[in-house]
Amino acid sequence: MGHGHGHGQLPADGSASGRYVGKLALALGIGASFMVLELVVGFVTGSLALISDGAHMFTDVFGVGMALVAILLARRSGPTFTRTFGMYRAEVLAALGNAVLLFGVAGYVLYEAIERIGSPPAVPGLPVLLVATAGLVANLASFLLLRSGAKESLNVRGAYLEVLADLIGSFGVLLSGAITLLTGWRYADPIIGVAIGFFVLPRTYVLARRALRILFQHAPQGVDVAKISAELAAVPGVIDVHDLHVWTLTSGMEVASAHLTIERDAESSDVLVAAQDLLSNGYSIEHATLQVEPRESARRCEELSW
Repeated sequence: MGHGHGHGQLPADGSASGRYVGKLALALGIGASFMVLELVVGFVTGSLALISDGAHMFTDVFGVGMALVAILLARRSGPTFTRTFGMYRAEVLAALGNAVLLFGVAGYVLYEAIERIGSPPAVPGLPVLLVATAGLVANLASFLLLRSGAKESLNVRGAYLEVLADLIGSFGVLLSGAITLLTGWRYADPIIGVAIGFFVLPRTYVLARRALRILFQHAPQGVDVAKISAELAAVPGVIDVHDLHVWTLTSGMEVASAHLTIERDAESSDVLVAAQDLLSNGYSIEHATLQVEPRESARRCEELSW
């Protein structure tokens, strides 16, 4: 008869993001404060560079807020009999929502810049320069808070990319204010605004692509599923591997399932332990559901249409 086994329990908060709640909350507070400052001064002075950076700061605040809510939701709503994988995917959805917001802001900035390029308005340089300096300090603080978490969590990485884009944007606005103050050149403001928009787009694309890969349950990047199949097939006693699936639940949580057909005289428990160790030690896949089955039971799998 067949043997099904799940290796590795899903913890109440097993995602990599859970360790960064405090840092995300602090980054949220910093971003919200300077967002208000940038938008108010931007609209008062008519600075497109400052408005675009303030609008992007809004998506930064909104994005960090989504990331924080997603982590708390995943933490409070662990696996149940109706939500067997909990709410971990909320983090991935937050990252995708972040990307959509970034695309929207970049589009808005480019549109506004095209509208202004024919007759750029006069923008007072000193207020823009002062606010940009304050924004630069705020973004640098948030950047340092989230940098380590961005390496482990797609959700935190989404918030981190928001802050990174804001950091570069603050540099741009600072440069725009300095040029305007020193030379009075009106084109500095819309040009810097466009540069901020183009800087944001490729990083947004990468973030959206990574989030969609997880939502479509593609194999994790860097994981060779064909190699895993070959190595499982080489486990002593295994004669066939089928229905092999490897996917990411959320950042830092890779999951696998497979059917292993074994020889008649093979010990199923030994095969199971060897396969689990292979996935855990070789690929850091701790949660694997493996069905070990004799050749006779495997015939049913051949009859399935998908």
